[in-house]
Amino acid sequence: MEKAIVLGCSALGAGIAMIAGLGPGIGQGYAAGKAAEAVGRQPEAAGTITRTLLTGCAVAESTGIYSLLIALVLIFVNPLVGML
Repeated sequence: MEKAIVLGCSALGAGIAMIAGLGPGIGQGYAAGKAAEAVGRQPEAAGTITRTLLTGCAVAESTGIYSLLIALVLIFVNPLVGML
């Protein structure tokens, strides 16, 4: 019974952790829109703008990757079951 509760709470925690994927998605969409706008204004600076966009998106994506990693650990590794 206790193991089922821990597994259920771990699954719930994994789902909540994946909510953190919303922030990077919104932020990257906003950044891509502003980069496209900047390239439209200054096409000669497209290389610099693209490089800056990709660096910013990589940093923003790390939050989503961390939340995915935590969710995978909670679902498949589940270190909390060993504490019972």
